[in-house]
Amino acid sequence: MIELHPEILTKNGRKEFAVLPYEEFLAITEALTDYEDLQDLRAAKAGEGSAATISLKEAAKRYGVG
Repeated sequence: MIELHPEILTKNGRKEFAVLPYEEFLAITEALTDYEDLQDLRAAKAGEGSAATISLKEAAKRYGVG
């Protein structure tokens, strides 16, 4: 879990901006990227449906790897 330490800036008495330490910004950016990658992976797997598959062992034999 990411612990945040924002500095809240106000304008005319209303909260306007949240400023984060750079390390926390980087952690949030990385977490969002990971989340987007996971969503893309889930969508790709769902799109495969009943596509034909082969085992890793069979693929290695077929393509002369390993």
